Amino acid sequence: MAEMPFPLRSRYDWKLRTRSLPLGQRTVVMGVLNTTPDSFSDGGAFSTPAAGIEYALAMLEDGADIVDIGGESTRPGKRKPVTVQEEIDRVIPVVEGVLRHRADAILSIDTYKAPTAASALAAGVEIVNDVSGFLWDQEMARVCVVASCGVVLMHTRGRPEEWRTLPPLQQKEVAPLVRQGLHQRLQEALEAGIERERIVLDPGFGFGILLDQNYALLAGLEELSSLGQPLLAGVSRKTFLGRTLSQLYEGVDAPVGRRGNASLAAVTAAILAGAQLVRVHDVRPSREAAAIADAILAASGGADQY
Repeated sequence: MAEMPFPLRSRYDWKLRTRSLPLGQRTVVMGVLNTTPDSFSDGGAFSTPAAGIEYALAMLEDGADIVDIGGESTRPGKRKPVTVQEEIDRVIPVVEGVLRHRADAILSIDTYKAPTAASALAAGVEIVNDVSGFLWDQEMARVCVVASCGVVLMHTRGRPEEWRTLPPLQQKEVAPLVRQGLHQRLQEALEAGIERERIVLDPGFGFGILLDQNYALLAGLEELSSLGQPLLAGVSRKTFLGRTLSQLYEGVDAPVGRRGNASLAAVTAAILAGAQLVRVHDVRPSREAAAIADAILAASGGADQY
C-alpha cells in the first residue's frame, strides 16, 4: 500500500527565554486567552484578572503547552484603540497570577507594542507573539533581542481597519504573497539580532487574507515550510469557517459559538499540511484532534528526524 502524500514536518528546538521547546515530534498547542472586553471569540468573558487567571489554569490542565495572553483586540471594524498602559494593566496581573499558581507554565504575550512586551517579559513570559511581525513598533525587535525570548512573527496584510477594503487575491497568489512577506519579516528579524532558533512564523489566517483565500493559504502551508522555520497556524473560530458553514445554515454565517467542529477540522488540516504549532480556543478537543493528526503523520512517514 502506498504511503499517504503528507508533507514532511521538520523538527526544531525552539529557544525561549529560559528554556527550549521541542517542535515537530508532536503538535504544540497554544491556548488563546483574550483579556479584552471586545474579543470576537469570547465576548469579554475573561476581561477581569481573576477570570483570566482561572481560565489560563484550566487551559493548562486541559493540555495547553503555551497560553497566549492578549490585551487588545484586532477585530476589524469593532476594535477600540488601547493605550500601552491599558494593555499592561489588563495582561500583567494575569501573567503574575498564573505564574504564582504554575511557575512552570509557558506563557506568551500577544502584542505589537514594545513596552507591553517588555513588561510581560519582565513578569515572566517566555514568548512575544507579534501580529505585525515587528512592523508596527520599531522598538519591538530590540526588546526581544535584549530579553533573548521566543518570537512569533505573523504575516499581516495591512491594518485591521483596512482589511475589508483590500483588493481580492487570486487563489494561486495567496501562498506566494504570504511566503514573500514572511521571508521579509524573517530576514529583518535576523538582521536585528534575533537568533533563528528563536523564531516561529505565523501565516496570519484572516489577517488581511479574506474569507476563502484562507483555504488557499491552508493548502499552501508546505510552500511556507520552505522558509526553514517552524509554523504556527491560528485557524480557530475564524470568520472564513463561519462563512463556509453558511451553506448549512440557510445562507447565514455560523456564529462564533458554532464554529467548534469546523475549527477542529481546520486545525487537523493545518497539522497534516505541516504546522508544528496550533493556536486554539478549545484546548482539550484540539489536543485530541492533534493527537490523531500526529498519529497519521507518524504512520505515513510525515514526521522528520533531527
